[in-house]
Amino acid sequence: MRSLVAVAVAVGLLAVAGCSDLQGTDGKDYVGGEGQIVVIEPEDREAPVEASGPDLDGADLTLEDYRGQVLVVNLWWSGCSPCRREMPLLEDVVGDIGDDAALLGINTRDMSPDNALAFMRGVGVEFPSFYDPGGEVLLEFPEIRPSALPSTAVLDREGRLAALVSGEITSPVTLRDVINDVVAEDG
Repeated sequence: MRSLVAVAVAVGLLAVAGCSDLQGTDGKDYVGGEGQIVVIEPEDREAPVEASGPDLDGADLTLEDYRGQVLVVNLWWSGCSPCRREMPLLEDVVGDIGDDAALLGINTRDMSPDNALAFMRGVGVEFPSFYDPGGEVLLEFPEIRPSALPSTAVLDREGRLAALVSGEITSPVTLRDVINDVVAEDG
């Protein structure tokens, strides 16, 4: 089933990558998420997400290195205005939680890691991000719609999807509560 979903996501990525004018986007090059938060109970979670690839500096990055921590994974692109607004909030919330949580990004659609790095410097954030213009890392997250930027996944200590936010997170309160609930689970 996961491979079928991965194929569907790959087809969606190809369709989005080839578009310069998406219908219903008000002239944007992305489809904003609706801000919906979906929480998955521990007994309903699937296998851990396995993903690895280069970061924005070309070094190897893997989700497995973060096992034992709650991991917040944010899908972003430098051309996404809601991503610009949301990123400092994400970094602050995860930083406030401490060593029990970490933040990673998945940069998609930027054709140059230099663009992505400049964007991050401009926003004032420093968390590591996969450089994933081809969508290989994103394929490991079939629940995330590739066109819904930004999107944020919360993985439990085992690396399983515990929550998903499709769209911009505008308030730290709910995200902090979701992360703290996952941190508090028996690990």
